[in-house]
Amino acid sequence: MADNGVFDFTAERLEEATPLDKLAARGTVRLALKAAGLDPASVSTRQMLVVLKSVMPGELKKRGVEDADPVCQRLGEALAKAGLSSDAADGADRAAAIFARLGNG
Repeated sequence: MADNGVFDFTAERLEEATPLDKLAARGTVRLALKAAGLDPASVSTRQMLVVLKSVMPGELKKRGVEDADPVCQRLGEALAKAGLSSDAADGADRAAAIFARLGNG
């Protein structure tokens, strides 16, 4: 499974900000995305920001990270500033895929 820049960025920053090692950080992000019904390979910045706010704090608390809420807030701020994925670009990609299918049908 190929991951995207948003997933990689979030997992790397989570590893830096918590006692979790690389494997645990990546697994935690995957589980949070799965709980939200999202795919690591296609998650957008906007979607990840929602996961960081609503799902990730609980996942981190389960793993013994006591300052989960502030960690998630800092991760969200860093992700928003990183400019890795714009929802407009995501929408344009989806629209292009739809038009490509219509042209081939």
